[in-house]
Amino acid sequence: MIDLLNRRTRESFAARFIDHRPSAEPVIGIGDSVSVTIWEASAGGLFSAPAISEKFSSGANSATIPEQIVGRDGAITVPYAGRVQVAGHTTRAVQSVIEKALVGKAIQPQVLVNVVHPISNSVTVGGEAVGSARIPLSVRGDRLLDVIASAGGVKVPVNEAYVELARGSAVARVPLTRVIADPRENIFMQANDVLTLVRDPQTFLAVGATGVNAQIPFNADGITLAEALVKAGGLQDQRSDPQGVFIFRYENPSIAHELIPQLAVRGPEVPIVYRLDLRNPNSLFIEQKFRMANHDLVYVSNAPLVEVEKVIGIFNSVLTPASQASSVAYNAAIVHY
Repeated sequence: MIDLLNRRTRESFAARFIDHRPSAEPVIGIGDSVSVTIWEASAGGLFSAPAISEKFSSGANSATIPEQIVGRDGAITVPYAGRVQVAGHTTRAVQSVIEKALVGKAIQPQVLVNVVHPISNSVTVGGEAVGSARIPLSVRGDRLLDVIASAGGVKVPVNEAYVELARGSAVARVPLTRVIADPRENIFMQANDVLTLVRDPQTFLAVGATGVNAQIPFNADGITLAEALVKAGGLQDQRSDPQGVFIFRYENPSIAHELIPQLAVRGPEVPIVYRLDLRNPNSLFIEQKFRMANHDLVYVSNAPLVEVEKVIGIFNSVLTPASQASSVAYNAAIVHY
């Protein structure tokens, strides 16, 4: 049962996104900004300084074509080469295509293609990042924490931060503390990933015969029931009933159905109450594996004797004024006598 319950809170990037390899070598895509520089072997050619405006020149026998955004047709324009298809190709491949197109027109042309703004090969970072932005992916491959660092890090406490990654139609949400602690969760990013940093403080309510009755925060990576009871001050020796530790939770319908197959599941959440008897030694092991969920309510009931004492206390409070009045009347009678 514990393994079934723990499945509720342990979402994983490593399990959700199967392909853990670095992204492939970047290719040019639609919307990227591309610059092209062309060199010739000697002066007097198409792209030599005397033949073109000096403001476009990168040397005596070269010229740099102003940045162009790759159009929806996947091409850019290169003088004397026409429209050149670049989308889906590496810069090396495009360089070779342009050089071949200029053979016989330029003097032994050499071409350098550079992607200035790689929009198509970037990751979008938003939410509680210090600097929300599109982060270009490097050729060597970037992991999740690399991208967060490039965005300036997070502006909220790390133990309250979650990382939500959307890749195509798949979405997963994992505590940032777990990504930092577990290298398997620090997966490689891929082009067009959307990374959102979310602040979501986790809390539970402690009520009843505990040391503290309050809303208590805990780290995003989660705590066990044993740790939660310690945070709540433990069970009060004079009041609590160790047999009556209850956890109230709105459970996932799939988990609720596995726990109680005959249960008629309706709605997105099912109210479930879990009870532990801490007088049973096995329960002491269970509470160390039972993981708390956000907004859980922990209730520790009073011992039966305490309820009896409450009734006696109420009874005494009712009788005390009458007994005091009787005593006063008796004493007054003696004094009067």
